[in-house]
Amino acid sequence: MQAITTIEELECHYGIPAPASIVKVARRMTPTYRAWIDRARLCILSTVGPEGTDASPRGDDGPVVREIDPGTLALPDWRGNNRIDSLRNIVRDPRVSLMFLVPGSNNVVRVNGRASVTADQALCDSFARDGKSPRTVILIAIEEVYSQCARALMRARTWGDGDQSGGLPTIGDMLAEMSQGEIDGAAYDAEWPGRAAQSLW
Repeated sequence: MQAITTIEELECHYGIPAPASIVKVARRMTPTYRAWIDRARLCILSTVGPEGTDASPRGDDGPVVREIDPGTLALPDWRGNNRIDSLRNIVRDPRVSLMFLVPGSNNVVRVNGRASVTADQALCDSFARDGKSPRTVILIAIEEVYSQCARALMRARTWGDGDQSGGLPTIGDMLAEMSQGEIDGAAYDAEWPGRAAQSLW
């Protein structure tokens, strides 16, 4: 199959965007984008670095980001697996994208910008939960914020078909496969809920 290799050729297949696709882009937070993002408990953080790209889910039990000012968002780096792939990328290449989701809504709000990582203690402590603070906070300077067409989530019936996870391989299954049995997958799965409950923050 022949790949499309020029922007001109690509545009021939799609035509001109509708005016609504252009006018929706803001350079900083607006009242409607602020209200939407404040409701999001989940976002996907995408970064790029010398080794390639990374997309990481970020979740919270309240707003997943905090607005510092209309041009700046703060995303606490809560406990994870310590690979710090996203943070490594940001330190070397500040370009980031965030995709905010709200359960039940087929719309998505996206933010593109430039990020930095800070270990400022006062800022980290301002996110404290049960005496635990994130080790760092990602600061995002907004370059674009806009809504995303709902068609993808509608096609996937993302929120409409209930729980579809039955029969999926577990993380333990994946670890057992990748370690060629050195990791006991069943034990990992059995212990995970307790570990997670003790280490969400």
